[in-house]
Amino acid sequence: MPVLPGAEPFRREGGEVGVLLCHGFTGSPQSLRPWAEFLAERGLTVALPLLPGHGTRWEDMQLTGWQDWYAEVDRELRALKDRCDQVFVLGLSMGGTLALRLAAKHGDDVTGVVVVNPANKVHGLAAHALPVLRHLVPTVKGITSDIAKEGAQEIGYDRVPLHSAHSMRNFYRQVDGELPQVTQPLLLLHSPQDHVVPPADSARVLSRVSSTDVTEILLEQSYHVATLDHDADRIFEESYAFVARLAPAVGKEPGTGRLGQQEGTATGG
Repeated sequence: MPVLPGAEPFRREGGEVGVLLCHGFTGSPQSLRPWAEFLAERGLTVALPLLPGHGTRWEDMQLTGWQDWYAEVDRELRALKDRCDQVFVLGLSMGGTLALRLAAKHGDDVTGVVVVNPANKVHGLAAHALPVLRHLVPTVKGITSDIAKEGAQEIGYDRVPLHSAHSMRNFYRQVDGELPQVTQPLLLLHSPQDHVVPPADSARVLSRVSSTDVTEILLEQSYHVATLDHDADRIFEESYAFVARLAPAVGKEPGTGRLGQQEGTATGG
């Protein structure tokens, strides 16, 4: 199936510091594209993949699960590590959960973690109904475009495939048990007004990780998809400052590290 216009993956070669950005459940790279471009313009090597089953039609996603989504970002991380001296993982919503698992599993290969409104649990009656309901009803109403900013739109599915939602629920349980393995510096930004992921999920993440270098920032003017909302610029700037603090190579001219003359090559979208 063709990828929805605007939902294409994004990659750009830069310096010896790499960042991997992970988008959310039923969303697409479009929700993180401005963030990725901001970091790429400052000389970082950037990877923003399209998760399997996303960015086309919900029927395609129905055939995928968390193992497929995690395998994709795991491959991207390994590729970044091959060509960068330091790598950071960043994510929105379920993408934040993916980033946290990468940090838990890859240890010192991940220098730092930035998550925006990370998801930790499927809440309410839906969590208990999913195991049975997914065999009776294929989809429910979508969760995209929870954005306060007028005119802003997220490209994603208008339906949630329930087989995939059930897999996502299992994934959250898996990662919750792995959070104590996260020891890297952590920047967590979250919206008090979020109609998709409650603030309790961010609080749970902060209480479970073993990181000692932790920064929490409230995004008072934004809803769930804060990377496209009123606080987007703050997310971009705070995340870049976080990377620059932990990676001495940031700020040097791209192409002076392992990448040589690969500087400035972009693919996708």
